Amino acid sequence: MTEDADSFVEHRKLIIAGSGISGLSSAIYAARSNNEPLVLEGDEPGGQLTLTTEVDNYPGFPEGISGPELINNMKEQAERFGTEIRHGIIEDVDASERPFTVTLKNGDVYTADAIIAASGASARTLGIPGEENLMGYGLSTCATCDGAFFRGEKIMVIGGGDAAVEEANFLTKFASTVYLVHRREEFRAEDYWVDRLMEKVDEGEIELMLNTEATELHGSPEEGVDHVTLVRNPEGHPSDKLDDPETEEFDFDVGAVFYAIGHTPNADYLDGTGVQRDDDGYIVAKGGSGGGQTATDVPGIFAAGDVVDYHYQQAATAGGMGVKAALDADDYLEELEREEKQAAAGAAE
Repeated sequence: MTEDADSFVEHRKLIIAGSGISGLSSAIYAARSNNEPLVLEGDEPGGQLTLTTEVDNYPGFPEGISGPELINNMKEQAERFGTEIRHGIIEDVDASERPFTVTLKNGDVYTADAIIAASGASARTLGIPGEENLMGYGLSTCATCDGAFFRGEKIMVIGGGDAAVEEANFLTKFASTVYLVHRREEFRAEDYWVDRLMEKVDEGEIELMLNTEATELHGSPEEGVDHVTLVRNPEGHPSDKLDDPETEEFDFDVGAVFYAIGHTPNADYLDGTGVQRDDDGYIVAKGGSGGGQTATDVPGIFAAGDVVDYHYQQAATAGGMGVKAALDADDYLEELEREEKQAAAGAAE
């Protein structure tokens, strides 16, 4: 550990970026392997689960558990085994030499022998009035997580891509009617999903609200979502045409709203490291069926959870991937230690 007038530098064996369920699962296993992990919480401490009032599909909780409570329990468990959790947002990782250099936005600097990127993906939102107040209280970004809470309700899904059409289809299991709101006439979803959608439309389970956008959500945390203010224009993108006389504004009663407008993976801090990312910004891990499934193209950097997984995006799968990353990192650190000992012995000879 060194400190000067301008910066604070501390070496850690393992740094975990992110304090959601993937990062904390990694931390529990890494701490039990005596790798003394440091968890940096990021700008969304606790991850997406902190926006979920009730989690009913995480194994081991027959009565369900709140998202924040589950995260807090995992933090306590990780800390019991020696994990240190600090608030910090990573700005940059320098992988040009070892150990890695990790720079935070507040100017703090760490070095690390290994890094687990478990920084998740942030659900995109609309930024409209009522959104912040109702997130987790009738407004959700995960149909699989929260759909069952709204059995028999009218449910609105907002979006026009694969995720929106898939979630609208899934929510027909619970809703009296699903209303799919899309700002254009045509969907961006694959033909397969559009065909599935139209089958549900023909059966009366889904109603389409095309060339329509939401401009405000109404309700309260106590009562949930009550209704949504919408605008509609026959040419599409109505929120850009509010002064157009053909733009119609109206209120629509629903019991829940689900956003399905995509996610943004939180991995920009790895730019320039050599870690491969796909066209949407998700980290590309090795995968496969053997060890090292969470390894990236850069030895010593591993990735887990929603920053890798754009498909499942479930708490249980993120936790399992976090465990894999901790085990992969442990293998890497043990090999690194063996190499260092061999180099020291060679130097002594």
